Amino acid sequence: MIDPVRDLVSVHKATERLLGAAAGLDDAACAEPSRLPGWSRGHVLAHLSRNADALVNILEGRPMYVSAEAREADIERDAPRPLGVQLADVRKTTARFQAAGAVPADWSRTVELRNGVTDAAARIPFRRLIEVELHHVDLGIGYELEDLSEEFTGREIAFLAQRFSGRADVPPTRIVADSGEWRTGGEDGAPVTVSGAAPALLGWLAGRRDGADLDTAGALLPPLPPL
Repeated sequence: MIDPVRDLVSVHKATERLLGAAAGLDDAACAEPSRLPGWSRGHVLAHLSRNADALVNILEGRPMYVSAEAREADIERDAPRPLGVQLADVRKTTARFQAAGAVPADWSRTVELRNGVTDAAARIPFRRLIEVELHHVDLGIGYELEDLSEEFTGREIAFLAQRFSGRADVPPTRIVADSGEWRTGGEDGAPVTVSGAAPALLGWLAGRRDGADLDTAGALLPPLPPL
């Protein structure tokens, strides 16, 4: 069951954790490459700020972004900023997101994200939690997928499995971890079983790891489209 109020609390805690860790950087380290190809740590922090603004837009009934081009341009514009400015922006925009989430609203309503994707409003806080937690890992400052809570990891695996479910370009796949089992991909053919530790499975599904440490019983690891 989705609990947006509980997820908003988790967003606050995750953001504080990220800000505390990132405060140990300096301007030079902020400009260094992150783990995301082509993005510096400044790009990651700028994206987190602009994503918070975008999710406020959704909660308040506006388009998530003016356009895909504007989204990219805003991140590029803000990426070179000094560390202190970056962290202040993340804190300010997250507070704005939290305030928008605290306004009494119909959480069961359907909202539209970018690229025509729709979802229940109640899942928006969890979507923000995903952004904060995975991008904390992407900063490459000592926070790893293995540091994520078991609950979050399981929910995110389920979320990504659902995202790829029914896609003809993803072979039918059975995902197995000690903590659970999920199905994803298309319907044509026998499913490939991919098993391993939950953080490793999450890393593969989220495009953060190549899946080399996963077991497929000799089958090819199913290719996944980019997120």
